[in-house]
Formats: sequence, structure tokens, C-alpha cells
Amino acid sequence: MVFLYYVLLLICVLVSVAFLTLLERKILGYIQIRKGPNKVGLLGILQPFSDAIKLFSKEQTWSMVSNYSLYFFSPVFMFFMSLFLWVLVPLESGFCDFEFGFFFFLCVISLGVYPLMIAGWSSNSKYALLGGLRAVAQTISYEVSLALVLLSFIMVVGEYGLDNFIEYQSDFYLLFFFYLLSLVWIVSCLAEMNRTPFDFAEGESELVSGFNVEYSAGGFALLFLGEYSMIIMMSFIMVVLFLGGALDLLFFVKVSLLVTVVLWLRGTMPRYRYDKLMNLAWKSILPFTLHCMFMYMGLKIFMEM
Repeated sequence: MVFLYYVLLLICVLVSVAFLTLLERKILGYIQIRKGPNKVGLLGILQPFSDAIKLFSKEQTWSMVSNYSLYFFSPVFMFFMSLFLWVLVPLESGFCDFEFGFFFFLCVISLGVYPLMIAGWSSNSKYALLGGLRAVAQTISYEVSLALVLLSFIMVVGEYGLDNFIEYQSDFYLLFFFYLLSLVWIVSCLAEMNRTPFDFAEGESELVSGFNVEYSAGGFALLFLGEYSMIIMMSFIMVVLFLGGALDLLFFVKVSLLVTVVLWLRGTMPRYRYDKLMNLAWKSILPFTLHCMFMYMGLKIFMEM
């Protein structure tokens, strides 16, 4: 029965990802003073299903010089990693009761760098390889900051599970006490998800779509699904960390608002420059998060004395 709850959750996530693409195209359309998709079905509501049928029914093509097994497997692995994180959701049914949920989260997102690297390398294309290298460097840089911010919050709360963070914020939100760390987390999440203004893994203007340039049909669709399901997952983690509360309607409204903000940024912010991105990671965000972590560690020790 618990397994069926998890399967139902994954189906809901996949349907949400489908309509998330429609929402993004609608938001970008209205930002640019146009309508967006509005032809397929009522107000374009069937556009995601039309895109899915188109992508999965196209002929799968691949380069004759690619390392086929790795080239074929990397989109599947990326999609699997994005869905694997959803076992963390603290449902009442409890598919998995994680006492160290945030450590599991860090372990899984650290594996997410491998499909990027393998997809870029196995395509045997200079553009795909360059995009893969940039994506790997960016992801590794910002995962360090994500881990340090998370450790700071773990020291304050004193627990490692998502449900513990939700219970801890029943009376107040950590966002109001740690708003600077919250901003650092949001910036790091945008870089981790390869979203504007840090979408260098798929920089179309300079990389011809980056690491996924040699993918089409089903492989491209799986990479696409993995990326958009990570947007929902990272928004869920943000709400757990900063805007926690019971898993009720208000909780999922907050997740939806954060997802909308992530999509909104794509239509309003220009792409950052790559060298400035790396300088921001190693020269600004990393020292700040280290100072915060040591400060909270000192406060924790002082309060326990």
C-alpha cells in the first residue's frame, strides 16, 4: 500500500512537470507581451501532451562516433535521480522514514553531476563536451555552498530530517531570522538547477544547447523531465528549510509560488558571465557560508555550555 502511495506521488510529479512547461511558456509569453501556447485544446491546456507525443514518437538519432551505451544511459540516469529524491517527502504513509533526510538529499544531488559529464563526453562532440565541462564545474562549485548552508541550518535546528524542520517552524519561519542565508541558498539552487541567470550548461548563444546538443526525441525528453522535476523538488526543499509548516494546502501554495518565481526569473534576468559566476561561487558565497557556519557552530557550543 505504501508503495502505491509513492507511485501515485511520482505520477503527480510527472503530470506537474508537464504542466510546468506550459506555465513557463505562458509566463514568458505574457512577459514578452504575447499569448504563449493557446492553440492545442482550450487555452493551450493540451500542449504538454502534444509535446510529449511529438518527442517520444520521433525517430531516435545518434552520432555514429558516440559511445552509445553511455550516451543512451545518461538521460535515463538523470531522470531516475530526479525522481529518486521524492522518497524524501514526509507523507503520513511514510514510504521511507529518513532520520538523516538532508544527508540523503546531498548524496543524491551530488550524483547528478555524473549524467551531465557522461552525456557531454559520450556524444563525442566538441560543443557537447564543452557544455558538459562547464556544467560540471558550475554544479560542483555551488554544491559546496548548498552543503554549507544546509549544515548551518542543521546546527540551528539540531535535526537532520525534513519532518523535523517542518515541526520546528510550526510557530515561526526561519526565513525571517536567516534571510541572508536564504538568499544564498536560492542563488545556489538556481545555479544547481542550471536556471537563468546561471543557465550556462545550456547556453544556446555560445554552446549550441550545451551538453545535450546531440540528443533528440526520447533522450532529450528525459533530460527535460529531469531538469523540470528538479525545479519542483528544490522549491519543495526551500519551503521545508525556510517556510515550513504542516503538509497542508498552504504548504503546496508556497511551493507553487517559489516555482513561479524560478520561472519568472527566466523572463526578467539576463544571463550572467561565466567567469563572474565562478568568482561569485568561490570568492563571495563560499567565504560567507563558511563564516556563517562557524558562527552558528560557536553559538551552538556556547548555548550548550
